[in-house]
Amino acid sequence: MLRPLILLCLALLGAAFYIYALASQNALLGLAVKPIPVLALIAWLQAAAPSPYRRWITIGLGFSVLGDILLAVPGDLFVFGLAAFLCAHLAYLRGYLSETRERATSALAISALVGTTLLAILISHGLGDLLIPVAVYALAISAMLWRALACGGVAALGAIAFVFSDSLIGIDRFVAHFQAAPYLIILAYWLGQWAIAASVYTRRSAKTLIQTAARQNKFG
Repeated sequence: MLRPLILLCLALLGAAFYIYALASQNALLGLAVKPIPVLALIAWLQAAAPSPYRRWITIGLGFSVLGDILLAVPGDLFVFGLAAFLCAHLAYLRGYLSETRERATSALAISALVGTTLLAILISHGLGDLLIPVAVYALAISAMLWRALACGGVAALGAIAFVFSDSLIGIDRFVAHFQAAPYLIILAYWLGQWAIAASVYTRRSAKTLIQTAARQNKFG
């Protein structure tokens, strides 16, 4: 199994080459290197203790890799990429639900506000045939954000960064294109994916500490 430092170097190298591909408009290079950072995260998670949470987060990362490839392929495969990331969010949602089913009404209200506001902005600028796919995606990512906020910690940070990245995609594609969009989108996306993956380790550590404290209180 590759060591974390090697995986980190591979991820950073892939990220650097992808930023270069964006700057030089080299689509083939971008297609070749874009999946590397998320693939490195998948490999990193193999060292974590097996759990339903790790399994669902890994599945979500796998669908994200598929989405990365579909969106990087020359041509307009936006709907297919959207479907892949929809599956990723559903996997993350299932993972968060395996950790907590707390109602978290405040998190629900925030997520619903974010989702409906963004969707309303996109609809006001015209989605055409993409109305239903985008609406379904907005519902899924809002649900994912809700459950991530309920979990808290780096899982919440990752979901927020992911939602920010997706919001920029929607604004750049349907509202107003701006030159820095591709760079902001991918950086926020990588931050989000890293935090979501890191939550596998942080939540496992938190559970261990809680269980240890409970045992000490029981026998203390």
